[in-house]
Amino acid sequence: MKEKVCQVFNYEADAIRNIPVSDSYEKAVDLIYEHVHKKNGKIVTSGMGKAGQIAHNIASTFSSTGSPATYLHPSEAQHGDLGMLQENDIMLVISNSGKTREIIELIDLKNILFPKIPVILITGNQKSPLVQKVACQIFTGNPAEVCPLGLAPTTSTTVMTAIGDAIVVLLMEKIKFTVADYAKRHHGGYLGAKSRTISEN
Repeated sequence: MKEKVCQVFNYEADAIRNIPVSDSYEKAVDLIYEHVHKKNGKIVTSGMGKAGQIAHNIASTFSSTGSPATYLHPSEAQHGDLGMLQENDIMLVISNSGKTREIIELIDLKNILFPKIPVILITGNQKSPLVQKVACQIFTGNPAEVCPLGLAPTTSTTVMTAIGDAIVVLLMEKIKFTVADYAKRHHGGYLGAKSRTISEN
């Protein structure tokens, strides 16, 4: 059992190490900086299923590190939640297949309301229908899932999370986000206390 656990960890670690690194990261950070920190918009993330859970987490991390963000469920968007979009916002969507119907429909609906809102896509399919609809594409490397069936989102969601972390860190550095800034946004819990202690010293 221990050997199997190590195999899973090594497999996913290799997948992260093999994520292609391109100029898309710099482009994504510049787009977010322009819309959020110059035009006072926000980041709206979206994804369906497990990818949606990753998108929700990325939005939360953005918000706690100085870049206002929210998660938009692609299905709920069709029932009124699309109204959270504003013209200076930017979207970050995740679709491993690049063919997620709800995400394709979400972007089409966004284009009716605010066609100039740019979209950043994290995907495992560089030739997907979604690629033609976005301003910036970040490729995961499309690793096979470590799931024994090769179906359940496991490795794919791991690399999506790592990519989200990379974008967050790059943006934090670009805006010169400090411990004091973090403390203002994270009052409760251990991290709140730790950040206040550091900023006061």
